[in-house]
Formats: sequence, C-alpha cells, structure tokens
Amino acid sequence: MGITKDDRAPSGDRRVRRTHAALARALIKLVEEQDLSRITVADVAERAGVSRSTFYDHFRDVHELAEAACTAMIDRLIESLPSPAPGVVDPESEATQSLEAFFAALAEHAGLYRALLGPQGSARVVDHIRRRATAGVRERLSEVHAAGAGDSAGESGEPGEPGELGENAHDVPAAFAAGAIIGVAADWLQRGCPHTPVEMARLVWPLFSALFRLDAEPRRP
Repeated sequence: MGITKDDRAPSGDRRVRRTHAALARALIKLVEEQDLSRITVADVAERAGVSRSTFYDHFRDVHELAEAACTAMIDRLIESLPSPAPGVVDPESEATQSLEAFFAALAEHAGLYRALLGPQGSARVVDHIRRRATAGVRERLSEVHAAGAGDSAGESGEPGEPGELGENAHDVPAAFAAGAIIGVAADWLQRGCPHTPVEMARLVWPLFSALFRLDAEPRRP
C-alpha cells in the first residue's frame, strides 16, 4: 500500500507542535523575568534553542506567539467556569470548585497573564482573550438555560438569553460576564494575587450567581 500525503502529515505535525511548544515554554519563562513588551524574537529564539528564521517560519512576532501560547491555557480556563448541572445537590460548592481551578490556573502562569492583561500588555492578545472568554461564557450559560428549559416549557424566554441568539449575534450578557471575569482576574494579578484561589472563588461566585440568577430558587429556612 502506498504512503499518502495524509500518512506523512503526522510526522510534520509533531515537529511543528514540538517547535511551538519549545517557543511557548521559552516565552513563558521570559515573561516571568521581564515585561512582554521588552521581549524580542531573538530572546525567544535563543531561549528555545532555535534560529530566528525558524521562529519566523511559525510566527510573525512575539505577540502572535503570545496569543498562540495562551490559546490552550485559555481553553482550559474557560472550561473551568461554573456551569452547575441539573439536579446537583450543592451547585454553589461545585461552582466555587470550578472557579478555584480557574484562579489556580491563572496563578500558575501569573507572569504571563499579568503581562498580557496589564497596562504594558498586548491589546491584540487582550482582545483575543476577551473574544474567547465571551464565547466560552456564552456556551456555558447556554448549557444552564438549556438544562432549565424543561421546567419552563411553553413560557417565552427573556430577550437576550444565550439560547435565542444566532452564532454571531451580540450576546450582551456573555460579553458582560467575560469582561467582568477578565477585569477581576487582571486586577487580582496586578495586585500580586493578594487572595488565594479559594478566596477568590468564594468572592466571585455570589456575584456571578446573582447576575445570571443561577441560584434563583429561594432557600427555605
């Protein structure tokens, strides 16, 4: 059986992934030492053990590398946002655990996130994070509303609920929530993470819950 182009692709893909991973690791280390705005392509290439031409084979500049380096981490952070499943006995506990994981992941690479979200960071990267966060929050909120749809069959939804919007519609609640979470995270990072991830989760969850009425059922005394 002959070897097709698709059969050969994985080897090249692995080489690309290894190069991207080496460059990302180098950037993360460098950001711990100096501001992102002061890091050059030469700095990253030298730390990663590759040539500048190799760097430019994959990225236009340091900011594009920074965006690529955070993509996978941002995906993991978004996945940790609270989305209580129906029937959960203690949704607050589940949600605060998710938020704790969110802030713990930020703290793990505090230097990179502080640089990207701070005053000397990259507007392009901040916009990338904002868009990914908005999409992630919208998806999580849609799951919550879909889970509760059975309890409100026949009732008309409120304008602007995530489930009613087209894929590219302006989802104000999701954008608002994403902006709030990014703002809180940026402030926390710029202040040197004065609260632990556990404390941040306990502070943020009541605000998030009240905003979207995720815990709307009144508690009995």
